[in-house]
Amino acid sequence: MLKLVRVALAGAILTAIAIRLRRRAHTPARQPEPPAARPDRSPRMGLVWAAIAAIVAVTLAAALMPTEAERADAAAPTGPPVTHTLPDPTAALPTRPPTEIPDPNCSPAQRPVTVRPIDPEVKRAVDRQWRRIERWLKANAPRTYKTLGPPGRARTIAVAESQMGVDFPDDLRASLLRHNGSRGHSVFGFWFDGAGALTTREIRDTWRWLCSWERTDLGTDPAAEYWNGRMIPFLHFAERDSSDMEYAVVDSAGGAVGWDDTVSGMAPRLRSTHALLRAVADALEQGKEVDGWRPAVKRGVLRWDNVE
Repeated sequence: MLKLVRVALAGAILTAIAIRLRRRAHTPARQPEPPAARPDRSPRMGLVWAAIAAIVAVTLAAALMPTEAERADAAAPTGPPVTHTLPDPTAALPTRPPTEIPDPNCSPAQRPVTVRPIDPEVKRAVDRQWRRIERWLKANAPRTYKTLGPPGRARTIAVAESQMGVDFPDDLRASLLRHNGSRGHSVFGFWFDGAGALTTREIRDTWRWLCSWERTDLGTDPAAEYWNGRMIPFLHFAERDSSDMEYAVVDSAGGAVGWDDTVSGMAPRLRSTHALLRAVADALEQGKEVDGWRPAVKRGVLRWDNVE
């Protein structure tokens, strides 16, 4: 604004000088008169100076008038000044929650159907435990004995392995070849109202359902997750609340048997299917406990009583 005022004043002065010089150029020279005889100054010069003053006034008024930007700023709400602080490049980035990734074990690659041989020693050990269980059931719980399934087929197991992308441990295959599941509550029903043993096809179908329902891989320990596709469900706790895992599983990597005890979650409980069969046989013959449950018979049916 000060710059405009200076320009206006300079323009007015230059205009006055130009008018003065022009007037002198057109006026003829004459002798000076005594001061008393000199006439008053010409009224034209008064008009010139008045015009100059008017120009200066108009220029000052225009300079003092607010611009559009100034009027917009004046109309804006008042408040503290807004500042923007750039992030510190050395500061650590905030941590993000782990990203859920698909469980690769639930999307296995295609593989041929191959009937694999079972280790003869494992087969004999599994059959030995089953004979102990069968003998006790015939004598003490015949109705439960009748629920045991017929022998399974090796090719049916091989088809399930191919479709699931896992290898059933030898002792699980030997057990299925001896009794392919059971009807109703099985000899393994040591939990609340019991558990049913799944057939080979039911194992495959249950595995597919669990993989379709829980397809993410969140943990570093698959055995401790709610579900992981490398697990093989083989027992169904029919009365279990859906908030707890409803199946006992065999880990295809190592053969450990695990189930959810509704307190500490899914975790390995026994080292193998053979160990489970042996624990059940010992409990039946000697009255021992299995995971806090002791066998009892009611009307020819095997039940498990909580010892607590």
